[in-house]
This record gives sequence, structure tokens and C-alpha cells, in this order.
Amino acid sequence: MLARLLQALIFFMVAIAAACVWFLSSRSWALAIAGVAVASLFYAPVLALQFLAVRRLHQNDPSPAANWRQLARAWWSEVTLVPRIFFWRLPFAWNKIPDDANNALHHRGKRGVVFIHGFICNRGFWNPWLVHVKNRRRAFVAVNLEPVFGSINKYEPLIDLAVQQVTLATGLPPLVVCHSMGGVVVRAWLRHAKADERVHHIITIGSPHHGTWLGRFSFMANARQMSLSNDWLLQLEADEPAARHTLFTCYYSNCDNIVFPASNATLAGADNRLIAGAAHVALAFDQTVMRESLARI
Repeated sequence: MLARLLQALIFFMVAIAAACVWFLSSRSWALAIAGVAVASLFYAPVLALQFLAVRRLHQNDPSPAANWRQLARAWWSEVTLVPRIFFWRLPFAWNKIPDDANNALHHRGKRGVVFIHGFICNRGFWNPWLVHVKNRRRAFVAVNLEPVFGSINKYEPLIDLAVQQVTLATGLPPLVVCHSMGGVVVRAWLRHAKADERVHHIITIGSPHHGTWLGRFSFMANARQMSLSNDWLLQLEADEPAARHTLFTCYYSNCDNIVFPASNATLAGADNRLIAGAAHVALAFDQTVMRESLARI
């Protein structure tokens, strides 16, 4: 709920800015639209700094370094995509496509999906994916991770319930698809549940499995758990059986502006797949990622 309120507040701040421009400019709609554009793009310089950090901090990372053209394209894709998701989809369309895991007769014998979003997001993030799964008549549950700024450990019951719901509807262990923090959340749940057989496969997309450089700037509990090589992440990995990572396919990018250096989004023993040139949010909607992931249901 807090995440949706924050996103709604940002949306209304943009709307108020546009209204002010419209009023002060003799009610010119052209200038009002320009005001919306300026207000919406306030984060563009911040994104630019993130991509510069990606380039600067790549250093000896084993992934191929991004060139300036890739970084520029990734920056622009994020500048244009983020407003549609964070200013509209998350605060106002988060429940546009409700979960569908109640009709056991309809879904029996057809594998379903559990979706787990990332930091300061909600289930609305997955709407394009939910459309595809719904059109295939498959069961699905997309969780809302709450409390928004709580410890990752607190999300374990939410994942357990979602997996249980889809399994009861289908009779089969589900595919689990995760973006960003969601991939770390599912690993924490697996450690707690000790039931690898309850999932068919796990897709992680831009997940900070070994932390991210940006984690050092946050005081939120879950964000701190995603800082580079922190004790919580190191213990999580130490607690994992050697064979567990074979359950995972990890998509990562050399232009990920949130999880970098890039190989921090990979796991030893997993099927690690590089999507070169994709930014953090855009990576979740890359056509190759979506096609290959949904081919598993």
C-alpha cells in the first residue's frame, strides 16, 4: 500500500506541475504538455549518472563491457519506459489483471506461474506478462511484497502462499518469474521452505544475487540486504545446497543501471543468459526474456 501511495503522489505532483504551467502560460495546452514532459523527465539526469557508474565500475567484471552507444540506448529506453510503469501502471493499474488461480477444474494439469516483483514496485509491474499468461489460460498469482521497506525475510509467507495457490489449481509445481529483488526473495523463501521440489523452475531478471553497488546508499532494511557482499547475502549463499542453482535461469545485462557490476545478477551453476544493452526495467520486458521464460509453461 505504501508503494502505491508513493507512486500516486509522484503522479499527482506531475499533474499539478502541468496544471501550473497551463495556467501560467495563458492556458496553453502545448506548454502544459511541455510541462508534463519536463516534470516527468526529472529523473533523466539521475539515470544518466547510473549509466556512467555502470561504465566506470565495470572494471574486471567477467561480463562484456557496454559501449557508449549501448549505454545511451539503454538510458533512453529507461527514460521513456519508467514513467509508464511508475507513474501509471503501479499506482493506478496494479490490479487491472487479477490473479487467476481459483478454478482448479479449468487449470488442472497445465503449469501455472508465480510472479515476484522488485524493490518499491507491486504486481502491476507484470501486467504485460499477465496478459500473455491469461491468454494461454494458465493459472497465475502476482504477489505484492509488503511491508515495502521491510526485511526480505518477511516476504517468505507471501511466496509460500502464492506457490501453494497455483499448485492447488494446477496439480503441478509452478514456474516462478522474478525481477530484481524478487530473485533474492525467492532464494530466501527456498532457504526457509526447504522444498525445491515445490517449484518447476525459477527465472530471475536483473536480480542482485551478489548485491549491487547502489545498495550502499539506502537505509531501508531490504535495500541494505542487497548491498555488495553484505553478511545477509553471504549467509544466504552459504546456506544453499550445491545443486539448488540448477533450478535457476538468470537473465542479466551489461547495461543494467541498478544491478552492477553485471555478473552480480548471475549464480554459479545456474543457466546465466546475457541480454546485452538492456537497462534494468527494460530487461524485464525484453522479448527474448519473455518468450524463453513463458516457453517453460
